[in-house]
Amino acid sequence: MKLKTSELKDFLDEKVMLYNHPKFIESDPIQIPHQFSKKEDIEIAAFLSATIAWGNRKSIIKNANMMMELLDHSPFEFITQHEETDLERLEPFVHRTFNGNDFMQFIKSLKYIYQTHHGLEAVFSSHSDKGSLQNSIHHFKKVFFEIPHLERTQKHVSDPLKNSAAKRINMFLRWMVRNDNTGVDFGIWQSLSPSQLSCPLDVHSGNVARKLGLLKRKQNDGKALAELDKALRKLDANDPVKYDFALFGLGVFEGF
Repeated sequence: MKLKTSELKDFLDEKVMLYNHPKFIESDPIQIPHQFSKKEDIEIAAFLSATIAWGNRKSIIKNANMMMELLDHSPFEFITQHEETDLERLEPFVHRTFNGNDFMQFIKSLKYIYQTHHGLEAVFSSHSDKGSLQNSIHHFKKVFFEIPHLERTQKHVSDPLKNSAAKRINMFLRWMVRNDNTGVDFGIWQSLSPSQLSCPLDVHSGNVARKLGLLKRKQNDGKALAELDKALRKLDANDPVKYDFALFGLGVFEGF
């Protein structure tokens, strides 16, 4: 499907309006952070939900809800106040290859980030580049694993500088940074700008992007993400990642 740039923009803008809508929340993991009102609770719930956002969406939502239950529905309080013995209840948790030991490690790393690095937003904004947050993600991973940790848990935080598309962290950043005025994305991190965001590139958005001529590279990796970023910034430099709604909606809901 080859459209002129202006036609492609119109087509995708229409799809953004259709899918960047509160009803999108009902079937998406973004519903988990929407259960909270305090900034720290929202960002922690979002980060943990995004971390396990691969595979079947129903099981992602079910397991992310279970995570919140294990944290007493007060993620920030649990993370900052927990004793070592409180972590034992997390041990049986499992989602795909993310297990209870990984979950416990994440809680310890998050505690470290809030106690010594002024929280998640501060870590991501301290190494951001004007046109990209991929360097921020790389830096975040380093900080996250500065404390003693299980080697196995490292694979659950992607590193774009190792050519990863870092789909889940880019999705988390979209949730935090974009303020879409429709109540889907939160826009609670004002130290970063939507213009710096990258599209959460997965099987669905990648396939649709290729069909529309926005992406040529076959693998969904860091190089493909850079290529897609460039194409989406041509369509809207201020808010390129709004097109995630269009690409995802076309792929998942319309079988485009």
